[in-house]
Order: sequence, then C-alpha cells, then structure tokens
Amino acid sequence: MKVILKADIKGVGKKDQIINASDGYARNFLFPKKLAVEANAANMSELKAKQDSNKYKKDQEREKAIELKEKMKRILLKIEVKAGENGKIFGGVSSKEIAQELEKQYKIVVDKKKIDLKEAIKTLGTRTVEIKLFEGIIGELKVDIIKGL
Repeated sequence: MKVILKADIKGVGKKDQIINASDGYARNFLFPKKLAVEANAANMSELKAKQDSNKYKKDQEREKAIELKEKMKRILLKIEVKAGENGKIFGGVSSKEIAQELEKQYKIVVDKKKIDLKEAIKTLGTRTVEIKLFEGIIGELKVDIIKGL
C-alpha cells in the first residue's frame, strides 16, 4: 500500500515522502498514530500543492539572497573600536558585533551564526568577511576596523 509519511520515521523514510508499506503496518501502526495517510488522489494533490509552495518560497529566498549578495559587494562596514598605540584592539570584534553594526548602519538583518569568522578580529584594518546567505550563496562584506571612541 502506498502511503505519504507525515513525520520522519527512522528506518522507514522522511516527512512528505511516498513509500510502499505493508497493509498491516500501515493500518495497525502508521494510520492510528497519525504518522502517515493513504496516498489517494486527494492526499497526493495536497502534497503536490505543498511541495510547489515550498519550492516557490525557496526560489523567493534565493532571489533575495542574490540581491543581498550584490548589495554587500558595495558596502564598506566601518566599526569603531578602542585600540592601543600599536593597532591592537582591546577585546576583539566578533560576528555578533558585525551583525549589529550591519543592521544599525545599513538596515540589513543577518544572523550572527551565518557570519563565517574563525575567530574575533583583533587588529585594525580592512578585511573581507564571508556571510552565508542561502544554500550555496555566500556574500562577501568588507569590514573596516577603525580606531575611535
């Protein structure tokens, strides 16, 4: 019997996947626990509509990520920090601070976890930081650490 899974089931399949299950397994386990529904015409069309909707949303997010990537190429984010005479920063500039400054100066919201920073920036100067915007789309942002305050 063909069924559409409503949840991930270890060893069986992932959510929204169509599988062949034995009649007994489907009727006695999957259906009563609401883990699957029968793959009839109505449920298949509902699944197709859901998949089309998800694909449309992903395409929209991808377009936004590409636009944001192009916009970031033209941005030079300036961050003022306290620094010593030799250009060493007191503390360091983390991905959290970069995300906050990007939102404050340019109204661009980026999750700090998406900013690819191996360790905090500890010296003055300009450097390029990679930001993961979407699957396979990585934007580059120039960050200028300047002495201030």
